[in-house]
Amino acid sequence: MMNQRVRLGVIGVGNMGSSHCKNLLRGVTPELELVAVADRREERRAWAEAELKVPVYREGEELIQSGLCDAVLIAVPHYQHPELTISALRRGLHVLCEKPIAVYTLAAREMIGAARESGKTFALMFNQRTNNLYRRMKELLSSGEMGEIKRVNWIITDWYRTQLYYDSGAWRATWNGEGGGVLLNQSPHQLDLLQWLCGMPARVRAFCREGKWHDIEVEDDVTAYLEFANGATGVFVTTTGDLPGTNRLEITADFGKMVCENNRLTVEKLPVSEREYCVASNEAFGTLPVTGEVLDGDSRELQHVRVMNAFSAHILRGEPLIAGGEEGIRELMLSNAMYLSSWLDRPVDMPPDEGLFLEMLTKKRAASRHKNGSGTTFDTDRS
Repeated sequence: MMNQRVRLGVIGVGNMGSSHCKNLLRGVTPELELVAVADRREERRAWAEAELKVPVYREGEELIQSGLCDAVLIAVPHYQHPELTISALRRGLHVLCEKPIAVYTLAAREMIGAARESGKTFALMFNQRTNNLYRRMKELLSSGEMGEIKRVNWIITDWYRTQLYYDSGAWRATWNGEGGGVLLNQSPHQLDLLQWLCGMPARVRAFCREGKWHDIEVEDDVTAYLEFANGATGVFVTTTGDLPGTNRLEITADFGKMVCENNRLTVEKLPVSEREYCVASNEAFGTLPVTGEVLDGDSRELQHVRVMNAFSAHILRGEPLIAGGEEGIRELMLSNAMYLSSWLDRPVDMPPDEGLFLEMLTKKRAASRHKNGSGTTFDTDRS
């Protein structure tokens, strides 16, 4: 590319899109230049015209066709991700898409196929992969230092949301507008990290409770049991109804365990394999000395910025992405499987039946209720 900066258009300047725009303007993404934005809401377009000083469009498609951009960042409701991503890629633009990649895996496959055909960069906003605690866990697991995983437990319940949050947008928390609840909106980061660290489970059994804590039609409380091919098991618990909430990830492996909680990682390593010790020990209540490691987390402030800077570096110099678009289908496969298991009231083998999931989701969408949103926006970097 001749330009030393990538000309970026942002489609959707709601909560996350406006946050990305502010980062682009404050000088922390030196290889990205904000050149245009688009949003369907009149008040957001008015804000953009006053604050951003770039061309403002109503439709994302208008921005894509404008010729102003080398790339787009897509931050709109989930069902629009596939059509805008595919359109931009076919127009010859690079794409950075907010999570989740799509609502159902068949649409994600179309996006990934379009990216391959175009030869353009397709990346996802999995900003929590830049967290130094999760990166250290990944390093320990990938190197084999911890041995095989035996058990994983993640309770991620600090996504608390009030009714005001859900009432803010007509699309929010509806099957037809958003496509799901806490699994699709808040927890894609954890589902991505779960498979990134531990691999994909072989079977899922989930209980997704719809409107348990809020006046919404989608799930706001989930408990899922996971079975892995090597015999390891897992439990994943998430909700937007707990206050105060918890974010605790514990992975037990053959050579010890790792616990990530309160922005700190604690690692306890065994000197030998627990499996070997179990068989060889002469003690009924045996124990082993452990060596410890404690690592504090870095600031969350620049996580999205790191993804954007990796995106521009990949376009300009071929440097690695934080998360390529093709990786997004795995966390979506997990959430699709959890929904399907809950709807069918039985375990689901992986990968789930994609056609059956889409059929059942379509029925949910057909019965989805219409609501009016308050239009309230939030300054947030939680997603």
